[in-house]
Amino acid sequence: MLNVVTGRPETVVKPWTQNPLVRALSFTGSTEVGRILYGQCAATIKKLVLELGGHAPFIVFNDADIDFAIEEAIKAKFATSGQDCLGANRFFIQRQCYDEFCQKMIAATKALTVGPGMDDPDIGPLMNDQAVRKQETHVSDASQKGARLGCGCGKNDLGPLFFNPTVLLDVPEDALIMHEESFGPIAALTPFDDEMEIVERANASEFGLVAYVHSHDPRRIYRMSRALQYGMVAVNRTKVTGAPIPFGGMKQSGLGREGARQGMSEFMEIKYVCRDWA
Repeated sequence: MLNVVTGRPETVVKPWTQNPLVRALSFTGSTEVGRILYGQCAATIKKLVLELGGHAPFIVFNDADIDFAIEEAIKAKFATSGQDCLGANRFFIQRQCYDEFCQKMIAATKALTVGPGMDDPDIGPLMNDQAVRKQETHVSDASQKGARLGCGCGKNDLGPLFFNPTVLLDVPEDALIMHEESFGPIAALTPFDDEMEIVERANASEFGLVAYVHSHDPRRIYRMSRALQYGMVAVNRTKVTGAPIPFGGMKQSGLGREGARQGMSEFMEIKYVCRDWA
């Protein structure tokens, strides 16, 4: 049986979070709302599964297949018009292949179609005016701090919720988009030099849902997979979801896992019974 209850948060959510009969709560949404639910559930010590925001790094080393990395970068950034917690937000490209990657990323982004959903475009409308304003703020802020516009930027003539797919180049570390989830069709590209540097930069985030790594060096892949502070690491691919996958993140990207055996365990309690048969 499935029940769907809709209404205002104060009339629907609080009765659930404050009721001691409810022993577990699962939520998928923003980190901001997740914090509120976390606090509301504290009084009754509920088990929580929180799938919250992301700020995924997309890391490309110079030994990667650049053409394939571009194909996966387009998927990781522009699927669902960038409105996805798994969406790549920060693109770190090793300096030796940075210029080539930038040129090919711009060309691939320019080839994307924009339109209403019924027309099956690559990029559709954003969810609301606030989402569009956030894209504009991120582009403006990055540009003021020295980033270069590769392509896109600005609203599309189709309507107020359509934002053109955008590529920003040489984005500085202090730009807002390097610290906030854009949740929209903006790819922020920046170069890096060595492995130790990029691990530190990629981990410098309060989010830790998924990271994408492109390399053909097995030792590097092993080191990166262990060093990145993310609940999921996709190596030379973008798709990581599915029923057998323990989906979830670290830090402020959430608590617990959905799917697989680990996801079932989140809604179970361990009971230990010690019995004397004498």
